[in-house]
Amino acid sequence: MSDNLPEPSVLQAGRGYDGDLYAQAAKNRVGVDCSLYRLRNLVERYFSKLKNARRVAARYDKTTESFLAFIDITLNRLWLRHLST
Repeated sequence: MSDNLPEPSVLQAGRGYDGDLYAQAAKNRVGVDCSLYRLRNLVERYFSKLKNARRVAARYDKTTESFLAFIDITLNRLWLRHLST
């Protein structure tokens, strides 16, 4: 937001944000660590690529072992695609 705006007198939010802690946090500006944000963005994009495999996103597998095995297969496929480019 622009710095030349007046300080708000009321904070409107859902009930989940009802509390002094959240109101105080909303008024304080928090710095952003750009290197951590880039790393988080990289991880989020990688999970997005992983979820393109419909079987992983919908979790069709009934057992944990088969689900993790398919995640391994999908990750290997993404890694091989990355190597070929």
